[in-house]
Order: sequence, then structure tokens, then C-alpha cells
Amino acid sequence: MAKSDDKAQGSVLVVDDEAAIRESLRMILEYEGYAVEEAENGAAALARVADRAPDAVVLDVKMPEMDGLAVLTAFAERGYEMPVLVISGHADVPTAVEATRLGAYDFFEKPLQRDRVLLSLRNAIQAYRLQAENRNLRGEPDELVGSAPAMRRLRETVDRAAPTPATVLITGESGTGKELVARALHVGSPRAGKPLVQVNCAAIPEELIESELFGHEKGSFTGAVRKQTGKFVSAHGGTIFLDEVGDMSARTQAKVLRVLQSGEVEPVGSEKQVRVDVRVIAATNRDLEKEIEAGRFRQDLFYRLNVLPVRTPPLRERLEDVPVLVDYFVRRYSQLNNYRPRPFEDAAVAYLQALPWPGNVRELKNLVERLLILAPGDSISRDDVIAIAGGARPDDLGGAVFAVQTLREFRDTAEKMFILRKLEENDWNVTQTAQAIDTPRSNLYKKLDQYEIRREDHDKGSES
Repeated sequence: MAKSDDKAQGSVLVVDDEAAIRESLRMILEYEGYAVEEAENGAAALARVADRAPDAVVLDVKMPEMDGLAVLTAFAERGYEMPVLVISGHADVPTAVEATRLGAYDFFEKPLQRDRVLLSLRNAIQAYRLQAENRNLRGEPDELVGSAPAMRRLRETVDRAAPTPATVLITGESGTGKELVARALHVGSPRAGKPLVQVNCAAIPEELIESELFGHEKGSFTGAVRKQTGKFVSAHGGTIFLDEVGDMSARTQAKVLRVLQSGEVEPVGSEKQVRVDVRVIAATNRDLEKEIEAGRFRQDLFYRLNVLPVRTPPLRERLEDVPVLVDYFVRRYSQLNNYRPRPFEDAAVAYLQALPWPGNVRELKNLVERLLILAPGDSISRDDVIAIAGGARPDDLGGAVFAVQTLREFRDTAEKMFILRKLEENDWNVTQTAQAIDTPRSNLYKKLDQYEIRREDHDKGSES
């Protein structure tokens, strides 16, 4: 009977010509929560892995026809990277050395020591998954930071969507954290213990993207010197994140649609389809409905992807989050780089809140890091920001208003930036500002509420 666990520890292929050994290992591993498959010889093992690569392999050395060392060699030649734990009933130093040279993660002698095998297996799978995540998703913050209404709504949507198996389409401008939302959806799902595999559809040449997504057989095209496992197969049991999905070619869109409909992928150069169980999360900064009208994106694929729509808000819609974001990036950068944390003065933060931020949170993150490196004092001042921000000013409306998509957004953004500038000119005195712009004070208060401009934040800046 399998040990009760919230989620499987991973999938393991046991390869041994002795049925009693396979059965014994199966019972031990299933009790610990692993999903186990068996192969009675080397050829069967290669066939199993070709169908679907496991998280780890437990491999016997002494087998007829094709021994374990030959299987290890074949794994390496075909480009498989999962950890392999080698076992032998006649262990000797040369065999152990050769197995290690061929890429074995660990080597055990029969009779097996249960606890040692389980510890090594657990460590091997954890290291394998960590390496995969480091290759496929990197460089973004670890949290959805902020308490603005737009961010609260985003977190609520993620919390509701994460536990479901539904496909998610994340839309938003560049730099708003679409990758971060994808990670949060994966971590909050029942698939959290399985891989999260990212594919940047805009960064892969059109002639290679099918091979990246679906894999290819050795020799299937010029340059295919070894078998490659596709991203969909690598994500089996977990989540695949198709970033910049709006940049896929029509041919690739058709193949992705087929995977979503059938749950099967066909590697390039193969006549055999491989069944996969993956949750698909897609993201784009394009307006896919306009892309459909222009004939550049398939409407049926859009409907398949847009089951649960999630929008990441631009920074200009949550400027009240700038102080907490600045604090977060200061702490994070200082910890990662062993820097002494330096505070941002209130006037500096107020100035940052008035900038247009066409590059959104990513632009703010980069500027905070640049200020920590280049600013000379013990704290970051308003003058430091002005000197190092590259000439950006609160009254630089161009980047903000021309980044929006609709006439209403243009009007609201321009009005908000105008009010912020006039408040700064009048030392954040609401009465004087209302007189200066020729509007009733009550109307100005309504605008402050509408655009979530909090006077106390800016008053701190004017006192410095």
C-alpha cells in the first residue's frame, strides 16, 4: 500500500532483469510516494524513456544482451539528463568508476541499503528539478509585491485560478511581471512538485521552435546530432509556460492547438505520438484580438488559451506601490550581492512615484539597482535620482501617455500626470493647486481619490 502523501515525490524507472528485485524496489518506492515503472532489460528501458523521460532511473549493471553501462552510454548519446542510480550484485571499483564517468549519479552494491538509496534518490531528483527551473525561469522577483487595489485583485485572481487545471492566458505590458504570475500559478497548484518549464516563443528562431516545443529524433534534420526531448514532454505532470505566445508562427500555432486538443505531441522526425499531461499557461504583451482581426493569430487557439484570463497591471495604475517596491528591491539586491542596504529618502521615493514608468516594474527594479551602485551617499536622495535616472522627469508625459492603448487611458494618464505636476509646483497644497488649475477643491479631492493619489506620501517628500 502506498504511503499517504499530498503529491508524488517523482517518477522512477526501475531497470533490472530480476523480477523479484524490481518488485521489491517498486514496493519500497511506492510506499515513499514515487510513481514507479519497470523495465526488464536495457532495450525495454530505452523504449520506456523514449516514450517519457522519468525523474530518475535505478539501473542494474549486470543484464543480458545490453548491460547497465551500455544503457548509460545510450542515455548520454541521446541527450537524456535525468539522474541514474546504478546498482550491482558484483560491485568492484573499476565498474563504479566507469559508471560515474558515464554520468551515473550514485552507485550501490546489492543487497541495497534502503535508507541510503532513498536519500540519494531524493537528493538526485531535487537537484535535477532545481537545475531545470534555473535554466527555464530566472531573473524575476520572488513575490507579487504591492497592496494597491489592482494588485489585490491580481492576487485574488491567482489564488482562485492556481488550484484549477484550467489553461490561463496572462496579458500585460512588458515589465509587469507576467513570468512571476506564471510561477505563482504553478506554485499554488497541485502540480507544484513537478517541473515548471518556460519557453520564450519570441526568442527562438521559427525554424527551431517546433523542435524546442515538441522535440526531435537524432538525424531528423541537419544539425540534429542527438535526440532532443521537447519542452512539452519535459513538463509532463507539471506546467509549461508559453511566454510571448503572440509571436508564434501560424504553423506552430496549429501544432500547439493540436496538443491542447489531443494531449499528444509528435517529435520532429518521429511517426510516434507521445501523450503528455501538462497545464498550459500562456502570456503575451500583444492584443491578441487585434492580432486575430489582422489574420496573425488563430481564433480557435485564442479560445483554447483564454479559459482563465489574467491581466497584470502597469505600474502607472499602482503608483502607491512604488515605496514598498523600492524597499523590496533594496533588500533583495543587498542580500544577493552582499551590499550594505541604503535607504531611499522620502523625497526620492516621492519623485519616483511621479515618473511615467513605461518599462513598468522591471524599469523600477533596474533603476533601484543602478542607484545603489552609483549613488555616493549613505542614503539615496532626490538629487541622486534626478542625476542617475537618465533625464526622466515627472513632467515627461510622452512615455506614459503614448504607452497606453485607448483614448480613455490616454486622457486619464495625462490628467493624473498634470495633477501630480501641479501639486508639486504648489508644495502639495490642495487649495492652492485647485486655484491654480481653476477647479473646485471638492473636484480636485475627487480626482485624488479617483487616481489613488495619497497626499501623505507626497507630503513626506516635500518635507525633506
